Order: sequence, then structure tokens, then C-alpha cells
Amino acid sequence: MKNICIYIVLLWSSFAFSQNEQLAQYYYDKGDFEKAKISYEQLLNTSPSNTQYFLRIVDCYQQLQQFDVAEKAIQSRYSRYKQGVFLVELGYNFQLQKNDAKAKNYYEQAIEKIKTSPNDVYGISNSFEKKVLLEYALKAYETAMGLQPNYNFNFQIGMLYGQLGKTDKMIDILLTESFANPQNSNLIQAQLARFMNGETDATAFKDAMRKALILKTQKEQDVFWNHYLSWFYVQQKEFGKAFIQEKAIYKREGESLMSIVNLSQFALNEDDTDTAEEILNFILLNTKDLDLLVDTNAHLMQIKIDKAQPKDYPVINAELEQLLKTYEITPFTLSLQLIQAHFLAFNLKKIEEGKAVVKKALELNINEYQKADVKMELADILLLEEKFNQALIYYSQIQLDLKNDVVAQEASLKAAKTSYFKTDFEWALSQFKVLKSANTQLIANDALEYFLLINDNTVADSTQTALKQFAKGDFLRYQNKKEEAIAQFQSILKAFKGQEIETVTLLRLGNIYESIVDYNLALSQYQQIIDNHSDGIYVDEALFFSAEIYNEKLKDIEKAKLLYEKIIFNHQDSIYFVEARKKYRQLRGDTNL
Repeated sequence: MKNICIYIVLLWSSFAFSQNEQLAQYYYDKGDFEKAKISYEQLLNTSPSNTQYFLRIVDCYQQLQQFDVAEKAIQSRYSRYKQGVFLVELGYNFQLQKNDAKAKNYYEQAIEKIKTSPNDVYGISNSFEKKVLLEYALKAYETAMGLQPNYNFNFQIGMLYGQLGKTDKMIDILLTESFANPQNSNLIQAQLARFMNGETDATAFKDAMRKALILKTQKEQDVFWNHYLSWFYVQQKEFGKAFIQEKAIYKREGESLMSIVNLSQFALNEDDTDTAEEILNFILLNTKDLDLLVDTNAHLMQIKIDKAQPKDYPVINAELEQLLKTYEITPFTLSLQLIQAHFLAFNLKKIEEGKAVVKKALELNINEYQKADVKMELADILLLEEKFNQALIYYSQIQLDLKNDVVAQEASLKAAKTSYFKTDFEWALSQFKVLKSANTQLIANDALEYFLLINDNTVADSTQTALKQFAKGDFLRYQNKKEEAIAQFQSILKAFKGQEIETVTLLRLGNIYESIVDYNLALSQYQQIIDNHSDGIYVDEALFFSAEIYNEKLKDIEKAKLLYEKIIFNHQDSIYFVEARKKYRQLRGDTNL
């Protein structure tokens, strides 16, 4: 019983102490420094050796301009503990009083203290950094390293050079540290990436990084620098240049293709299909691994299908058949089977043949995630042939089988779109509302787009007449019936001119014209949005899509720059803002040597 009482007393004391600490912090954050000072003094009485409480009290004195009181307190503390950090505090107390001579004197004393007690460097340098006395912090680290060769503050020194704007020195010391201690490379690269993506002087920093790394690869001839340069190019999404480095590494080491495989995935994720195709073909020539061969061929076939025109379909169909004949129908070739099924159904309009491929795949000995992929494809094909309820059954099965997984969220999104296609807008709206908060940004963005589409056009037209016609056009687009979809959206423009549905209809038409490589017609749709609906929610998309056409397809840099610039200055809240800014800087020549 006695032990229980002691435990309760200790627990209550700990709780009360924690409450007092929170109260002191509350007063401090609120700017009530008199009350904060009293609270921290009480805490310091309980824990006299706690330096943080003491420094917070000193800060309160200084905020209240009680500099003499602060000086006496710091002097007393220094006399008792002899820690160099209090010399920095004394100096800073005089700096606040504009007495720079005395401040400098104490700062120099702190540096001298390191010479007699090198371990003090940790507290002293940290105190200098907190007070943004970066030159003194640098001097503290350098002094300690000069005295103790086993000390390594290269990372801290490099970061200080960066904060001081001495980027060349920062890059040199951090790259040298990476080479000397490769185990620190991830930490160093994370900080270098932060500077490369910063708001100020990021372009100059990237140029300096590029130059430094190229010089390292040329002078030192160590494969380490090829790896580093490849990493740099990946950060810039210059995957072609990264591939040059990866090929050089592979030719010298020749052990694993994993870095090159990862690079191909990076390129695919960023829609750099030309570079991805080049990398994938290199992998095919340099591997005998069955899984890798199948996976690589699957990616290559998907790229071909995405780029293909109807005249290319017979050749693609023959290639898919040959690949499946070569590698056989097994769980290992599931990705190729699903690509073939989708191609048969959506491109060649051979729906029954597509379903047959999928149903055969379901008979294989596959895991839960593979089953979900197969069911998803089957549901997609059933939706294609307007079997809405059957499609919903399979999407629902995936949601139940893989609860809370990203695959289940994808199935939920497709189920919501199915309800939308069949004009069950109330149910679709409730599903899109939930999916707006999905973990995956792509799913969340897609859900938000459809939520706004249904909501806005229901408010504008309670009968949802225009929305029903629009959903029909979207379904035709899903079915890959592009000419019919164009006709449907054009009829909407005529019937509902000037109404809420007009802007998004123009956007859809622009998207379809882009997919059939009619860039002039696509641009004309987007331009109508820019000219006539500049205050709407789709103008940033129209600007970005137009800029991309001029930049990537028509190679009209000046027009692309102008459009990217409009997004940067007028649409900072757009999901395209970051990418527009990056593309604008590239076109302006910011990242060129």
C-alpha cells in the first residue's frame, strides 16, 4: 500500500510539473514575458541544473529589456558551471544593447574556451547558430576540428556556408564529405536537394552543383561521381542525362541493372516516355532475368499503345501475341496478359476476346493483389460494354478484398465514375466527396474534379439536363469513341451556350483533340476558355495544357513561356503552379551552364 501511495505521488508530481511547463510555454508564446519568467523561475527552482529553463528566463529578461539583471544571472551561472555557452549569452546580451565591442569580446572568449575545452564546441556553436551568428558558429567548428582531428563537423560547416550564401564552398565541402564518408550521402543529398528546390538562388545553386559534379567526374574518374551526377539529373528530371551516367556506371561495374530499372520507372512516372523507351530497350539487351524481361516488355508495349494510331494496331497485336507465346501464359506474364486484354477490348473493339483473356487469367494461381488487377480489368471491360451493374460488382469486390489499400481507393474511384456514367449523380457525388481526401494525390485530384463538375452543374441546373449530356460524352471518351465524343461535346456547346457546362466542355474537347494530335484545334478550345472564362476554375488548366503543347509539341518557346508565366503570376493556388514555374525557368535558360 505504501508503494502504491509513493507511485501515485510521483505520478501526480510528474503531471503537475508537465502542466507547469506547458503553462510557461503558453505565456512565452503569447508574449506575456513577465508571467513566463515567473513560471520558468519556478521550474528552475525545481530543476536547478536545467540549462534550457535558465536560458528561457534570460530571454524573458531581455524581452523585458532587463539587460542588467540578465547579465548578472548569466555571470553567476558561468561562474558556477564554467560552460562556454554562457560567454555567448553574455556577448549576445551586450549585442542587444548595441554594445558591439563588448559583444565581440565575449564571442571571442567563447572561441578561446574551445581551445582549452574542445567539447564545449557543441554548446557554443549551437548557441551561435540559434542567434544567427553564423560566422562565429563556423569559427567554432573550424577551431575544434583544428585541435581535434577526430572531430568531423564538415556537414555543419557546409550547411553554414550555404546559409551564408557561399554556395561554392558549401558544395565543395559537402561533396568532399560524401566521398570520404559515403554513409552520410543520403543526409547530405537531402540537404542539397532542399537548396536546389529553394525559392531563392535555387537556379544559381543548381548550376554550381552541376559544374562541381561534372568537374569531379572528369578529374577524379571515380564511379562514385557518376552515381552522384546521375542523382543530380534525376532531381532535375533530366532522365536522359541521368541515363548517360548510369550506362557509364554499368559498363564499368556491370553487376546490376537495378539503378537503370529504377531510372526507367522515374521517367515513366514523369511521362518522359521517349527516355523511358530508350532505357527499357537497353535493359532488354542486357538482361536474361525472366521477370525483368517480361516487366520491361510490358512497359514498352504500353508506351507503343499509348502512342499508336489505328494503322499501328495490327503490328502491336502481333507483337503482344508473340510475346505471350514466347513467355507463355503464367502468373509471371500477368502484366502482358492484361495489356493484351485491354488492347483487344478498347483499341481493337474485340470485347469478347478481351474478356476471354481476363477470365483465363483469373484461373491462374495468383495472389490477392494480382486478382485485384485482373478483376479491375474485367470491370473496366464490362463498363466499356455498358454493363454498369456487373462492373460495379467487381469494383466492390476489390474494395472489400483490399480495404484501405490504394488499389481499393482506385476501385472506389472507378465505381464512382461508373455511377456518374449511368447518371446516378447523387450516389456518385457522395463517393467523390469521400475520395477527395484519398491518400493518393492523383485519386484525390480526380475525385475533386468530378465532385466540382457534378456539384456546380447541379446548382446551375437542378434538372441536370446538360450534365447528363456531358456524362454521355465522357462515357464515349472512356469507350475510346473519340469522333462520337467530339460530336457529343460540340452538340452540348450549341445547346447550352453560355451556361455553366460550357467551360468544362471546351476543356474536354481540347483534351480529345490533343489525343488525336490535332494541336491547333486543341489550342483553339483552350483559348476560348482563356478569353471568355478567365474567372472560372478551369482557366489554369487551359493555360497549362496550351503551354505544354507549345513547349513539347510545337516547340514555340516564347508562347509557352508567356503561358507558364500567367500561371505563375495569376494562379499560385493551381496544382500546376510548381510544374509551370519549373518549366518556365528551364525555358528561360536558368538551368543551362
